[in-house]
Amino acid sequence: MSKQEGIHVDKELDLSNAGRGVWLVKVPKYIANKWEKAPGNIDVGKLKISKVPGQKAQVSLTLSDAVINLDPEEKIPKDHRLDVSVVTKQTLGVFSHVVPGKSDEVVPESEKLFMEGRIVQKLECRPYADNCYMKLKLESIRKASQPVRRVQSLEKIVHNYKPVSDHKHNIEYKERKKTEGKKARDDKNAVQDMLFNAFEKHQYYNIKDLVKITKQPIGYLKEILKEVCDYNMKNPHKNMWELKKEYRHYKTEEKKDDTPALSDSDSQ
Repeated sequence: MSKQEGIHVDKELDLSNAGRGVWLVKVPKYIANKWEKAPGNIDVGKLKISKVPGQKAQVSLTLSDAVINLDPEEKIPKDHRLDVSVVTKQTLGVFSHVVPGKSDEVVPESEKLFMEGRIVQKLECRPYADNCYMKLKLESIRKASQPVRRVQSLEKIVHNYKPVSDHKHNIEYKERKKTEGKKARDDKNAVQDMLFNAFEKHQYYNIKDLVKITKQPIGYLKEILKEVCDYNMKNPHKNMWELKKEYRHYKTEEKKDDTPALSDSDSQ
């Protein structure tokens, strides 16, 4: 964070107009668009308040010809009424601020804030249901009903960039697994020979050691082990594999050591 960003700048609030009552007016979008395009040196409309004794005041808005003619092709209603409602349960205010010019000084000039007044009434601007407004409404409905996407016939080949269906590293990984899988699943007789050779050295093995010795998938290896081996469920050689009796050919005087080749703590 720079030195400039770390400085806390106090803002002064001018409350000289805090007691002034102001109106909050909601206008249709087509009026807001016109006013946004209007330059700052023209009148955008006139507000008229008609008071009749014993009745509620009538408020109307008439847009200026200068605003109406900003876009002659877009016809919008000129006369509108304003429905008034009093703000009673809310405290709303209008604020403005003046941003000081950029300075090379370490401590910038304080930003000035002004309270322009307190909102006392809300007004909603509504057009009269004349022919101009009905045409405007019909055009807005027509535009809203148009589909966002359209079918278009192409006369030339369109060259565009399509998303990658699969990334290179994923393809390489799948090919490597496929190749390794083919190499790992050896012939059944060859796997049995490897097992017999291993059990000539030790009488008991756990499954992890046999996977390392044969380099076979564990599911495939277990299928072969169930045919030629017994799985011990009790101590002292629990969770260890041992050749079935019909495959053993140990000599009595040369009986193999009962200790396992590596660890005997691994499960099946």
